[in-house]
Amino acid sequence: ASYVILERAIPAFEDGLKPVQRRILYTLHQMEDGRYHKVANVVGSTMKYHPHGDASINDALVQLGQKDLLIDTQGNWGNFLTGDRAAAGRYIEARLTEFALEVAFNKNTTNWHNSYDGRSKEPTYLPIKFPLLLYQGAEGIAVGLSTKIMPHNFNELIDATIDVLKGKENIRLLPDFPTGGIADFSDYNDGNRGGRIKVRAKIQQVDKNTLVIKDIPYGLTTTSLIDSIVRANEKNKIKLKNIEDNTAEDVGIILNLYDKASIDKVILALYKFTDCEVSISPITCVIDNDKPIFVSTQDLLRRSTNQTVDLLKWDLEVRLSQVENSLHFASLERLFIEKRIYRSIEDQTTWEGVLSVIKKGLKPYEKTLKRSIGEDDIVKLTEIKIKRISKFDSDKADEMIVKYNEQIDKLNHDLSHINTYAINYFASLKSKYGKQKRRRTQIDVFSTIDAKDVAINTTKIYVSTDKM
Repeated sequence: ASYVILERAIPAFEDGLKPVQRRILYTLHQMEDGRYHKVANVVGSTMKYHPHGDASINDALVQLGQKDLLIDTQGNWGNFLTGDRAAAGRYIEARLTEFALEVAFNKNTTNWHNSYDGRSKEPTYLPIKFPLLLYQGAEGIAVGLSTKIMPHNFNELIDATIDVLKGKENIRLLPDFPTGGIADFSDYNDGNRGGRIKVRAKIQQVDKNTLVIKDIPYGLTTTSLIDSIVRANEKNKIKLKNIEDNTAEDVGIILNLYDKASIDKVILALYKFTDCEVSISPITCVIDNDKPIFVSTQDLLRRSTNQTVDLLKWDLEVRLSQVENSLHFASLERLFIEKRIYRSIEDQTTWEGVLSVIKKGLKPYEKTLKRSIGEDDIVKLTEIKIKRISKFDSDKADEMIVKYNEQIDKLNHDLSHINTYAINYFASLKSKYGKQKRRRTQIDVFSTIDAKDVAINTTKIYVSTDKM
């Protein structure tokens, strides 16, 4: 039970991923060369880290690809609207998106552990600097435990994250479903257990005898929705002449009515007696420090925001250390060459003697350096090639030192204003990747439909699945 909870069913708070998803993304990052890779090849490579069947890896990869955020797809990846399956792995291809490369990977801020067979290392968590779990949503059922986290809109998530960084208390964040529809969040309860969301299909009138369903409730496919309509007809709950499924990239279920049918009553009957209206019970359960916890959407957003700030700060600190090391060695190199300290090693016959004379030659200038001189620094100086010494340009060396100092000042400024830095980071993500991420789900409040007011007799119908 513990294995299923931790390794399969419940996503981790730290990066919003289940182990199989994390291993797929890490594998794609290792394979990254700017080109598409056969899914079958990705699945095989992932099995080095994920000791399960290839079918489970393939299914998880397809689901990630259909979310259209982290994986750039090519070929027939199926259709989550109709439930059509993707083509076989040997026919479809994948690579990481620019967004994934920017927010999900950084070797400087990644902790590692051994893979299951000890042959290689894999990330404990990916250092994702974005509330991925709230964007994608997640579902999973384990032994005595389940999670059902709702997906949210990309731009609204970033706006809410920026509000958190600005210290705002009352932040309104509601789900946004990829299937669109109309939702009533009156009893949402911020994603906590006991909350409930009502979601309706978006039904439009074409003419006096025709309705078209343009969006479907979250969690359904056009096939399952049509099946529920047919069942309602067979039970004499609605009155339709026939149904045509013209869904392709967008939902298009056409309902043909009998003459003189009441459009309003048919629509109400569809909501009352079919899956054109469904109820969803969210439950926000995540793994945190190897234990399942229940949190609200607001808590998850705030903790994710704080974690992103920590990752950004960690990255800045690593980069600062790297630039300071570069500045230190550039200063040492300039002294070593300009002061002709390298000439003092010509008469030395032992390695210890070489190190000693270099250290002695640098001693008078140590106070001008940012930090003390270590043995590693001296060893590195001995590795400078004669060609570099002969072509050394003092002016260029000074320019490089000035550049390093400017970078250090900038990094120190960002570290001392980390909240502003984080706000600018999220604003940049929204500017680069949020242009096509419009809200799909309409927010509304539904009234209760009385079955007595909409129940009508009808005859059996047939379903045409011919595409227009």
